[in-house]
Amino acid sequence: MMDHGTHGDMPMDHAHRCSMNMLFTWNTKDLCIVFYSWHVHSTLTLLGSLVAIVALGAGYEYVREISRRYEQRCAAHAATLPRRNAAELDRKSKVIKALLYAIQVFYSFFIMLLFMTYNGWIMIAVAVGAFVGYLIWGGSSATKSVACH
Repeated sequence: MMDHGTHGDMPMDHAHRCSMNMLFTWNTKDLCIVFYSWHVHSTLTLLGSLVAIVALGAGYEYVREISRRYEQRCAAHAATLPRRNAAELDRKSKVIKALLYAIQVFYSFFIMLLFMTYNGWIMIAVAVGAFVGYLIWGGSSATKSVACH
């Protein structure tokens, strides 16, 4: 366990400790989630954090669904245009597609950081979020995995 008991110029008696585990654990004492300020102090903050993580996990699937819908709309619109205009539309839509892709990559890396707390409760919350998100917005194949990139 690494001790991160101070933060900047904060005196030791006012700081909280964050435990960093590199092995799987169920321990929530001194658990900080991704940020120093996202510190689990009690059962209530643990439950609130788990709900937030489920929402984040579900939100990833929502971003994927937004991307799928945008691509479908572009393809449908391009099908109604002459070939030259369709190519122009494709070039213009590529920036938005790239932005949506970048958001997905950033989001997936953030979820990876959540998982890398190596805390069983956090890992379960990530999986539940993926489950809920897919139930709500999963309009395509489930074979697409949540990958870092």
